[in-house]
Amino acid sequence: MRAPAVLALAAAAALAVAACAPEDPTTSAPTDQPSATTPTASSDPCATDGLPVRTKGKLTIATDQPVYGPWFEDDKPESGKGFEGAVAYAVAKEMGFEQPDVVWTRVKFNNAIQPGPKDFDFDINEFSITEDRKKAVDFSSPYYDVSQAIIALEGSKIANAESLADLKDARLGAQVSTTSYSVITDLVKPTVEPRVFPNNDNAKLSLQNGQIDGLVVDLPTAFYMTGAEIEGSKVVGQFELGQGTPEQFGLVLDKGSPLTTCVSRAVDALREDGTLDDLAQEWLADVAGAPVLGPG
Repeated sequence: MRAPAVLALAAAAALAVAACAPEDPTTSAPTDQPSATTPTASSDPCATDGLPVRTKGKLTIATDQPVYGPWFEDDKPESGKGFEGAVAYAVAKEMGFEQPDVVWTRVKFNNAIQPGPKDFDFDINEFSITEDRKKAVDFSSPYYDVSQAIIALEGSKIANAESLADLKDARLGAQVSTTSYSVITDLVKPTVEPRVFPNNDNAKLSLQNGQIDGLVVDLPTAFYMTGAEIEGSKVVGQFELGQGTPEQFGLVLDKGSPLTTCVSRAVDALREDGTLDDLAQEWLADVAGAPVLGPG
């Protein structure tokens, strides 16, 4: 934990012996000297002991349950394994909280981005930063740029799709309230009504059972699902979202949270010193090479 904010210590001034007697107001000389006992506020608004966290001395971090690789390993965020588990502890340490000072809590993805007070200091769960979500919550500086991708079973009618046009007649699916679902409705715009799922476990089962032709998820998750979870599946391709600011993940905080600036400062420091790149290389190195699906 960082050192507590330094307050100016009161300098004990020796009192004159004459002070022991009642002072004669007619003989007291006025003084403009400041009191030596006036404390001085810390110059660092993000000093650990001054942070308005939910529990003094602790940092409460939320994520969904279950959570998946490569973001978290074995649904155990407290292990610090997986990209987002590692990022969470790196941010905590940058803010002055060691691993034992971190308390995890579970909050459903959709609940975390709803308006209203939160039971966490920040939440990490692949939250894409969007203008619409900013109306309800705060976001930290982005910690990862991400692409969306589509997976399908080998031999399915879209397994060899090369463009958005090749997906027009497919039944696609994604988790509710995600940018993955927005990609389907706003970019692909299929002629068949897409399916929406409360979580990716339900979505994977639907793909395996042939109830949907393709599942849209972020690219790292797509590689993990096809490589480790869904036998006989493949990454069909990733989506090109156009020029400009890429889709980015940010940490979620209460709307107007006094912690937002300090959390962003920690994320910025980790980006500048190369920590975020190192963690991405460690946990997401396999995410590369997926073909881009053009308009067709």
